Amino acid sequence: MLTAIWQQSTIKKELFLKGGGRMKVERLISIIMILLDKKRIGAQELAELFEVSPRTIYRDIDSINRAGIPIRSTSGVGGGFEIMEQYKLDKKVFSTVELSTLLLGLSSLPDTMHGAETQHALAKIKSFIPTEHAQAIELKTNQIKIDLSPWEGNLNTQPYLEMIKTALRKNEVISFDYTDQNGNQTARNVEPYQLVLKGNHWYLHGYCNQRNDFRLFKLTRLSNLQLPNNTFTPREHHPPQLNFSDNSATTQTEITLRIHYSVLDRILDYCTYEALSPDGDQHFILRLPFIENDYYYNILFSFGDKCECLAPPYVRKEIKRRIQKMANLYEQ
Repeated sequence: MLTAIWQQSTIKKELFLKGGGRMKVERLISIIMILLDKKRIGAQELAELFEVSPRTIYRDIDSINRAGIPIRSTSGVGGGFEIMEQYKLDKKVFSTVELSTLLLGLSSLPDTMHGAETQHALAKIKSFIPTEHAQAIELKTNQIKIDLSPWEGNLNTQPYLEMIKTALRKNEVISFDYTDQNGNQTARNVEPYQLVLKGNHWYLHGYCNQRNDFRLFKLTRLSNLQLPNNTFTPREHHPPQLNFSDNSATTQTEITLRIHYSVLDRILDYCTYEALSPDGDQHFILRLPFIENDYYYNILFSFGDKCECLAPPYVRKEIKRRIQKMANLYEQ
């Protein structure tokens, strides 16, 4: 393994000395990995993949050759570039289990993150798979499927994700209008630092120049996103706190619910089966941690008439008040 790592680090040094800057070196290494994976590929296809001209690809191939990796070119239909068969890279850097884990992780990324970078990474990893283990690794990788996309909902965040990824890569300020949970809209100018996927929702963590502090913005609340082409010098950044269990423990109260069996599968998203006790043939009694805010009340309302809050009295009273307020909209 040490020999393989040393050999590939040596190749990187040679490519850097003979090939050019960092971005070009990364492209050259990606081309090598693609050739190891696809065996043969044309200049035009490579040019489209890396968004450069065919002439640049020919120069890249020449740099790879001068770095000591022999690549030959064949013309005509089905022609292209390929690494000469007698040249071999040591593919034992990763074990079969490690390769399966890496492939599973990359293939489980949301569709919104499946850009060129992900495809290049997959090509690199697949190039390390020995032919005799390819089928076994594919079987292990397919044993687990992780799909983080929602069944339905707002799919319009994709353009904003691409714009924010560009801003992150270039250290560019972004501007947008933001609507808070009370419906108030404000104009924001933000230095982006991190995209966060939490509970099937995308968030942006960045430094807000209007608030002079780091803030977490939900992408579905953004509108009129712009890239004004203003760069910034990155500040010291601390990832946002995403686990609120410690803070919420002091504000939680326990409520008692009577649940109809028809919503059992949904209620189990918020509790374990052991927390339920039968109440007749069609209902369950559940004691559930509860925080008095719109989010938790809306969870209860999502069950409609299949869920009744039995205690405490003040939560039951507040639910009745909210239901009456909603009913008043239809009585006017």
